[in-house]
Parts: sequence; structure tokens; C-alpha cells
Amino acid sequence: MAVKVAKVTISVPRDLIALIDEIANEWNVSRSKVFSTCLQEFADKRLREEMVEGYRVMAEGNLQVAREAMEIAHEVLPEWK
Repeated sequence: MAVKVAKVTISVPRDLIALIDEIANEWNVSRSKVFSTCLQEFADKRLREEMVEGYRVMAEGNLQVAREAMEIAHEVLPEWK
């Protein structure tokens, strides 16, 4: 599947350009590939962090529902205490 690309112009500190060139040479890829790979890794990390937070919030809600269900169960079925 072909990936659609767009050209952008950015300003980057010279010391980072040297690092990008070093990485590009090591990976045998273009500067653009280094930038896009790094940006994709950043996006993936951000998504993982958002998902972790979402699951944490869901877990808190599920725990509250379970506590409420147990309270009702104890009222209806006192022998479960």
C-alpha cells in the first residue's frame, strides 16, 4: 500500500542535524526517514500513554461498580457476608 506523503519545511538546531545525519548514515536512510520514524515512535508512545490512562480510569469505574454490586448482593443475600 502506497503511503501518501507531504513535504514540510522545519528549522532544527545544527547539533540535531549532525545527529540526524549520523543516524541516517547508520540506518542507510534519508533524513526524512529518520524524522518520520522518530515522529511515528513519538506518536505511538503518546497513544500508549493515552490508552494506559483510559484503562486506569475504566478500572476505577469497574471497581466502583463491583463494590456497589457487592453491597446490593449483601443486602439481598445476607449469607454472602
